[in-house]
Order: sequence, then C-alpha cells, then structure tokens
Amino acid sequence: MADQRNGSGQPSNAARNVYAIDVEKFKIRLKEFYSNWKENKAGLWGSSDVIAIATPPPSEDLRYLKSSALNIWLLGYEFPETVMVFMKRQIHFLCSQKKASLLEVVKKPAREVVGVDVMMHVKAKTDNGTDLMEAIFRAIRSQPGADEQAAPVVGHIVREAPEGNLLETWSEKLKGAGFELADVTNGLSDLFAVKDADELINVKKAAFLTCSVMNNVVVPKLENAIDEEKNITHSAMMDEAEKAILDPTRAKAKLKADNVDICYPPIFQSGGEFDLRPSAASNDESLYYDSASVIIIAVGSRYNSYCSNVARTLMIDATPLQSKAYAVLLKAQEAAIGALKPGNKLSAAYLAALSVVEKEAPELVPNLSKSAGTGMGLEFRESGLNLNAKNDRMNLHNQTKNPKIQNFSLLLADTVIAGDQNPDVVTSKSSKAVKDVTYSFNEGEEEEQKPRARAEMNGGENLMSKTTLRSDNGEISKEELRRQHQAELARQKNEETARRLAGVGSANGDSRAASKTSADLVAYKNVNDIPPARDLMIQIDQKNEAVLLPIYGSMVPFHVSTVRTVSSQQDTNRTCYIRIIFNVPGTAFNPHDSNSLKHQGAIYLKEVSFRSKDPRHISEVVQQIKTLRRHVMARESERAERATLVSQEKLQLAGNRFKPIRLTDLWIRPVFGGRGRKLPGSLEAHVNGFRYSTSRAEERVDVMYANIKHAFFQPAEKEMITLLHFHLHNHIMVGNKKTKDVQFYIEVMDVVQTLGGGKRSAYDPDEIEEEQRERERKNKTNMGFQSFVNRVNDLWTQPQFSGLDLEFDQPLRELGFHGVPHKVTSFIVPTSSCLVELVETPFLVVTLGEIEIVNLERVGLGQKNFDMTIVFKDFKRDVLRIDSIPSTALDGIKEWLDTTDIKYYESRLNLNWRQILKTITDDPQSFIDDGGWEFLNLEASDSDSDNSEDSDQGYIPSDAEPDSETEEEDSDSESLVESEDDEEDDSEEDSEEEKGKTWEELEREASNADKEKANDSDSEQERNRRKAKAFGKSRAPPRPAPRMPKRPKFR
Repeated sequence: MADQRNGSGQPSNAARNVYAIDVEKFKIRLKEFYSNWKENKAGLWGSSDVIAIATPPPSEDLRYLKSSALNIWLLGYEFPETVMVFMKRQIHFLCSQKKASLLEVVKKPAREVVGVDVMMHVKAKTDNGTDLMEAIFRAIRSQPGADEQAAPVVGHIVREAPEGNLLETWSEKLKGAGFELADVTNGLSDLFAVKDADELINVKKAAFLTCSVMNNVVVPKLENAIDEEKNITHSAMMDEAEKAILDPTRAKAKLKADNVDICYPPIFQSGGEFDLRPSAASNDESLYYDSASVIIIAVGSRYNSYCSNVARTLMIDATPLQSKAYAVLLKAQEAAIGALKPGNKLSAAYLAALSVVEKEAPELVPNLSKSAGTGMGLEFRESGLNLNAKNDRMNLHNQTKNPKIQNFSLLLADTVIAGDQNPDVVTSKSSKAVKDVTYSFNEGEEEEQKPRARAEMNGGENLMSKTTLRSDNGEISKEELRRQHQAELARQKNEETARRLAGVGSANGDSRAASKTSADLVAYKNVNDIPPARDLMIQIDQKNEAVLLPIYGSMVPFHVSTVRTVSSQQDTNRTCYIRIIFNVPGTAFNPHDSNSLKHQGAIYLKEVSFRSKDPRHISEVVQQIKTLRRHVMARESERAERATLVSQEKLQLAGNRFKPIRLTDLWIRPVFGGRGRKLPGSLEAHVNGFRYSTSRAEERVDVMYANIKHAFFQPAEKEMITLLHFHLHNHIMVGNKKTKDVQFYIEVMDVVQTLGGGKRSAYDPDEIEEEQRERERKNKTNMGFQSFVNRVNDLWTQPQFSGLDLEFDQPLRELGFHGVPHKVTSFIVPTSSCLVELVETPFLVVTLGEIEIVNLERVGLGQKNFDMTIVFKDFKRDVLRIDSIPSTALDGIKEWLDTTDIKYYESRLNLNWRQILKTITDDPQSFIDDGGWEFLNLEASDSDSDNSEDSDQGYIPSDAEPDSETEEEDSDSESLVESEDDEEDDSEEDSEEEKGKTWEELEREASNADKEKANDSDSEQERNRRKAKAFGKSRAPPRPAPRMPKRPKFR
C-alpha cells in the first residue's frame, strides 16, 4: 500500500490480491497496542478513552508520520485517507470500499485477541463522510462505562495537520463534537520503541545496505576524486549515493530493490559550511579537500520502511586540534553506546558522552551537541525517545586565515540495537577508526620543496604515495608519528587491561592442568563370565579386554587398562621371566581419580612376576598385552576427546535448493587415520556448512559455517601448494584426531630430483617445457580455487549469514617475515585479521583481536635475529614465541603492528612470561598502580640503571637451531605428501616406553657401576693395556651413519 516516499498509496484492481494482511502478526501487535494503552493510559496516552488516528493522503515528499507508522506496524501497509478509531469494545474504520475489503480479514482475529468488534464505514467517492463521522461520534458517547456528565477523552496526534477533504472535515467535526482532546504521540513512541525479531531483521538489512553503500560506493568515489584531484559537487555525490541505495546491486548488496528506499537524501558537506541537522541538504558547491579540511558524509537507507543511518567524518591532513577532537568524539560515542542497556535512563547515553568530553577535553564541552541521538525504526527520529541512541556531534571553531577551514564540524552516527545483552552496532562494518578516516598529502609536497641537490645525492627523488593513512601535519618524521601513536595505544591498552582485570579479579592458582578421571573398569560382570582355565598359564581375553593371571591356583582377571608396563627377559639357563607393573593410584604419575576415590581403603597390586621355560609363549603374551593395551588406550583417548567436543548443528545438504559449490581432488590436513593408502577427496559447500569426503564412506568431515572463526585462501606463489584453511571456534574430529584447524590443499608442483647430478642447460627444451607445464598447472589450480572462493563469498553475503561475518581472507605476502614459531623456520604472513603460517605443521593462526601486546625481544644487541612474544588478552593462555626473526624485518613488523593498532614494546632480553602473567593475575591492582605494561618500555627502563640487575632475573636464552637450514636442504627431495605409517609406528613404540625399571635395567646399572669402580682403581697403564688387548681380539664395529633429522610430516 506504499509508494516510493512515505509508504502511502492505493492498490489498483489488478494488484488488489497482491496485498494481504499478516493475520498472526496483526493479532500479536493489536494485543500489544491494547496492553500498552491500558498500562500507561494516565501517562503516555493522556488518559484517553478513545484513540483516533487519521492517515493523510499520499505525498511525493519524504516525510515520517506517526499515523503512517501505526498503519505499517499494525497492518503491514499504509492506508492513506483512512480514519481508525480504537475504543474498548470496538474498532471503527472510515475508508473507501477497496480498503474496507482488504480490512475484512481483521474482524475475526480482533474479536479473538482483545474482544473488540471491527466496524467498517465505507465512504463513497462523492460523499464527504459527515454522516459516517456522526455515527462514529455516537458510538464514542455510548460506549460502556462512559460517564454521561463528563466528556470522553479522545486521543489524537496533535502535530499532524489534516490534509485532504476527508481529514479536514474529520478534524473540524472532532473539535466541534464536545470531546476532550489529548495527545497520544508519546504513547505511540513507546509502542514502537521495542522491536520484535522481524523488525530487527529489517533494521539489520537496512544497516547492511547503508554500510555497503558507504564502503563500496561513497568512500571509493571520494578517494578517487581526491586522488585524481577531480572537481565534483556535493549534489553529484548525493545523486550517486542515492542511486546506489535504490539499486542495491551497485553497492554489491543482494537485496530486492522493491523493498528499499532512502531514509533521507544523502548528505555531503565540506568547505567550512556545515549543518549537522538531519534535515540538512547537499549543496552545489564543489568538494573541498585541501589541507586541514573536513568532509562529512551521512547516508541512510530503509528496508521494508525500517530506517538505518550512518555518518562519518573524513579529515585531510588533520591539524592537532582536529585529531584530538575526533579522538574525543570517538570515545564519547563509544561511551554513549555502552550506556544503552536495559534499566538505564534515556539520559544515560548523553551523560556518558558528556563525562568523556569533560574528562578528556573540557574546552570542547561547549561544542558538544545537546543530544546523543534518538530512537529509530519506522520513523527516522522517534520523537519520544530522545537521547537513546547513537548520534554524537561536535561543532568546533578554529582560528585560521583560510575561510574554507575556519569552521569545521565532526559527525559520527551509527545504528545501534539496544537489547538484553550488550548494544549491537549494526553499522560497525563502516569503519570509523582514525587510520581509516584520515588522509595525508603534505608529506609529498614537502618532499618536493626540499633542495634538489639532496635528492641527487641519494641517487633520485623519494617518491611518496598520493594518499596514505594516519597522517599529521607532515613536519613530523614517520618514526615520530609511530612513536606518538604507540604512546596513545599504550594509554588505551592500560585502561582496557585495568577494566578487564577489575572485572575478572585475581585467580587463585594455575589452572593450566586438569586432572584426568577414568570410568569404572569392569572386565567381567560376575564370576561365571570368566572363561574356564585350560592350564595355569597367563591368558589374554581379547573380547573382554582382560589379562588372566594364575595366582595361587586360580585365574585372576585384570583389566588391561590397569597394566602400566609389561616386559620379559631370559637368563643364562634359558629360563624366561615376565614382569607386569600395574597402575597404583596415589603414586607418581597416577593421581587418584573418581574410580579410586570410591574405594579408598582398597589394597592395590603393584607388580607381579612369572617364570616360564617356554620363551615363545612369554613373547606372545607380552606382545598380546601390549597390542591390546595400545588399542584400548587409543579408544579411550578418542572417546575422551569426543566427550569434550561442542555439539554441532547437523549439515543441511543442498539437495534441490541449489547445486553445491564443489572443489575436487583435494587432500586434507590433518589426515584420516588408518594404514591404507591415502585418497584425495572433494569439498562441497552446502546450505549451512562444508562437507569433505573421499571414496571411503568413513572418511568424511563436516565443517559448519557457524563454527568457522577464520577462513583463508592462500594461492601458490612461492609455495608448492594452493590451500583453503579453516580456523574453527570449537574442536571437531578429523578421523580420530581432535583439531581446531582443517586444511584442504592441492600440490601444484611435483618434487623431483635429478639423479645424474649435473646441471641442465637453461636452453634445454625439456626443461623449458617442464617449467611451462608447472606454470600452467599452478595458474589453473589457483584460478579454480579463486572461483570456488568467490562463489562461497557470494553465498556468505546472504542475510542469514550476516551475523557470522564470514569472508575468505588472503595472506599479504609483502608483509611476511621468516621466523620459528614451533621448531622449523617458516614464512609467517599477516592477513587483515590474523597472523598465520599455513604450510608447515603445526599451523599458526593468531587472531589479532585476541592480542594484548607484542614484545620484541633481543633487540638492540647487534644480533642478526630477534624474537617476538605475543601476549594474549587471556592471561591464563601461554604466550606465543616466534624466534629467530631476521633483524632486517624489524621495521616492517613495527609498521604493521602500528597500522593494526597493536601496542608493541622492545626489550634487550627474553623475559619469563609465565611468571610475569602469574604475578599480574595474582595482584592485578599492583600491576595497574605501577603503570600497567609500561614496565616493558625500553626508554623508561634505560633511565633506571639501578634496577638493571633485577631485570636479568627473567632472562631465558632462546633455543638455537643451527641445523635448521641443513635439515631443510637435506629434505628437499622428500615428497610433501608422505604416509604416516612410520610416524604412527614410532609413536606407538614411544607409548610403550617403560616408566618403571625392569630387572634387566637394574642389572645393567649394577654392572656399569662395578666397571666404573674397577676402572677408577686401575692405573692409567693397565687401562691402556686392556684397550690394546681388546682391540687386537676383535675388530671395531662399523661406525653408524649419522641419522638425519626427520622432516615434519605434511599432514
């Protein structure tokens, strides 16, 4: 029932059946209307006995009316030239025949929900409706419970002037009917304030469109105009933004154009003339972007008549005053948003913003606007909800000679949903960080003003980029700018850490390790289940996982889980011995668990030994016990891992909805278990997650979209694989392995080695053809992955995934550096939100948002390498050390950390971070009082030379790895994809390592001790004579070849 502007309009005959009132929604909202009216009648509704709402005819002007909002909220459409009268027992509609036919469906639900009868008064085209109005007035006077002497109180919207013949007649008749009139504007505002789930979805979609227009249309258009110094007017920019809103495809937003509209004409202002009222208009003046200029942008859009708004301020070569004012404004807005919580008064938002300005910049208090915003929904400004939302404005005056920059204003606006939990800023995708709204041009100009001779001495001119982020007045060096920004980050970080520690409090003890518990071990439920003894010999019951031992003529069963180690040995008389050591709760490496605590008075068997003349039988028993124990431990370990998993939603297959997006011939890491040949599989994107599967039915992995924390796409450039990597919120099982990282990859190059050993000519046709094939294969693979990523990104832009904030991130190789995060030198690469290393295992994925600070250690000692320590916001989490980073990468890492707003420190020594974090968590108040992280400040510590000895106590030298390069060179010929059978065998053997000393070990130690004692008593001459005699009797065994270090398996 709405046209383009105010949502009003009348359907044609052909479109009559298109409009249908949602009866269920009408029932819910009609009940809310009457409940609110009843509860707040004396206050918000002006003690009204009757509420009369008259909706004016449609208009081409963009306007917001309470009457239109009530139509849309209650009925789903606007009904222009319609009068609605709500009474306790009746609802009267005065409208045309077409509207009355549409409203027929509400009669039955209205009676069911609130017990009112709906009365239709159909007005003919030639009738002015006087008689119908008199009938409504008679119904008002005769309604049950009305006082015959006192006039009924009729509530209406005072500020809406009547338009059209029908409404003018109604207003005139209402005033002359002898009723007492009251204003119900505040009641309607309160009714519209709380949004249901459908309304919130409409607001979020509107906010998504607004951010898309700002990020994909407005900002790129402005940057291009500034960069190429184009002359473009404010009104031209307004037209471009409005077209993008009305056609969402221009803003890369997949929303139906029929459901969207502008919230107000986009506002562009610059050149010292600013009007911060929402009714401001973009003039025909040209965009002004000289030094110290400010550009204000405000964009608002509607989806299904629900509004959203965002405003940003761009600063060109900002002055110190402008930079300070913007920083204060940003903090004030964050404080106002933080105050939007249930139970707070409406004034809390403004008072929170005001307190920040009074604390940070008292001189700017007179320039702060008198309102922190208003409520928003069906109306752009809900009059009764002032001071309750998100608009912070500041108008400052700077004394300067240039009239274009004499006056400047700063404006920030966001759309915020104030719910039961923390406020949700739904326009947060449009960045307002300082680094994203400031631009610099002075650096390039000043370079040109320097003497040309200096440039010639350096061999050429220093070419500066046209537009760079985070600028100041151009007179300060890049290092000084970085130092100033780091000082500001240090202040913010200390305040943030203090707030977090004050909220969490100190933790007692170290909760890094958790005690293990085991289930009750039952081999046989009763005695009759024990198999009959054939002979009094050790037996292994594979089915019941038990070891039966002959003790005093009876077969006594022991569950194999109680066995700690088993070993055998043979003496000179060919007599074999088997020794079995059991787990005894309460001893070292065997703490009490829930099973042992139930039987605290129990007596445990520590070990048992048997003698036999049959060495073959003894060997078989030992092997069977070890094998059975290994299988049981593996099963219990997997069961324990699965028990800690977070339950995931079930994968919804694409089916007939759409053809799943598919990528074939992929390998997975970590690999599936088993000793069979590894098989490639395919990755498919379905409705709510990915599925990877091979030709084996049991080899299948589902990765839900909601469980993906970060998604990465890394094409093969200098690596030999192209990969997709998913870092998850919660662990999943891949085969029998529990993991938070799942990777799918393809090898784009084969690892080969020339057996001849000679160098091939650079003009060898075979060599050229081989390189060409590898290049084509790599490009084809990268293009296939890129196509898959683009299609999945398009899928993730759908509204149901908007809350997940999913998008494939691509590592920025130009910012990468070499380091040792685990044991092998790797190439570590930043992305927009993480620091990753995705080629070598174990993988490295560090979320930048989880980083507290970064400490660069062993810096300034003239060494070739330094270390990076990453401290996380969760102080119970171990720090991450990246060792052996080349010193040539230091400046690049500093610049990257500063650009991403991460505070970093430098130190000359490695610190004992576990002890430091324990000290902080044990006594957070002392940490805060001592200046927070400033104890890491190298410049401050240099001035305090008396404490230099104390600082050495935390020194821990980094591990040197001189053989890392040789190890890599020697393993170049190995295939990247190797079978894990050998590794699994090694791990199995390691798991069988005996923790208790066997008789053989004890005898060997005694023999060695006797030999050492004898050697100590011998003279040097006797020892030399024995050596010569031993050498003459037997040849020395061949010297074993040095075992090369294993290359980590590429899983």
